[in-house]
Amino acid sequence: MTATLAVVGAGAAGAAATYTLRDTPVEVTVFEKSRGVCGRAATRRNEDCTYEYGANYLKADDDRVTELVTERLPTEGLIDVQDPIYAFERDGDITEGRDADEHKWTYEAGITQLAKRLFGATDATVHNGVRVETLRRLDHGWQIVDAEGTDHGEFDAVLLTPPAPQTADILGQAAWEHDDRRTLRQAIASVPYRTVVAGVLHYPFELDRPWYAVVNTDKDHDIGWVAREECKAGHVPDGESLLLVQMNEPWSVANYDERPEQMLAEMAERTAHLLDDERLTDPDWTDYQHWRYSQAEEQVDTAALSDAATHDLYFAGDWVAAEARLHTAIRSGLETGEVIAADF
Repeated sequence: MTATLAVVGAGAAGAAATYTLRDTPVEVTVFEKSRGVCGRAATRRNEDCTYEYGANYLKADDDRVTELVTERLPTEGLIDVQDPIYAFERDGDITEGRDADEHKWTYEAGITQLAKRLFGATDATVHNGVRVETLRRLDHGWQIVDAEGTDHGEFDAVLLTPPAPQTADILGQAAWEHDDRRTLRQAIASVPYRTVVAGVLHYPFELDRPWYAVVNTDKDHDIGWVAREECKAGHVPDGESLLLVQMNEPWSVANYDERPEQMLAEMAERTAHLLDDERLTDPDWTDYQHWRYSQAEEQVDTAALSDAATHDLYFAGDWVAAEARLHTAIRSGLETGEVIAADF
């Protein structure tokens, strides 16, 4: 007998759960509010450049996820960033860091290939541009209604994978009479998130540095992370430089509503000062992204989630995992997919 599952969110966790269910009698339908997939592991293209502006790469910190990427999924275009990650603190002095990553995986076509390949191995239906707003609990299963009031039908179960605050909002709108619903929602809503403003700065010259990225280790500098996208094969034409600059939370919160041109000019100025290169104050083109829910700072109280499965409701994502990283979001999706498969 075939069961039906609605997955809310086409990010890494939702894609991994869908992949796990590919050979089971569970029919999966995915609802994604944006036009693309892979959530905060995001890729854009501009002026012959490909760049990651959210999660930069996939760490090789989980054997199961590494096997998935290097052996089970297609490996065409899979690349490993070889250059190291250096570190700096408040004073801005850049030194060799503890780059413990054995591998830093991405794709020539961008990190979104990860979700595309996971979904591509399944028969799931993915609906983009659909913002799920209301869940209605039925005698058996759930009804899905989007923000436009469109009824998307009934499903035996629902998997919620958006960031915790957005998942809590969906639960707050849910038509579900359940004694522990408020406790569940409060536990999810209490997960703190880091807000990050990201800028992309392009230059028509090659920047000579011995590192792929530098990271602020004491969280006491305006800049949190600078990465050179030209270190990724196929991302940036020869002789050019493309910097991804992610600001630390205090600066990001203070400048979140600043005019983009002013915000990017200040980011370029701070980057030029950090890297001691005045040329960097004048990029020839820029891009930016605001991430209100960039990264979960803590794990949800998983005990609060334990009863939800008895109501055909499941959760996955970096906020469910023990560490807020791309590989843990994938692992969370894989494991939740296995639980759903066993339950149905």
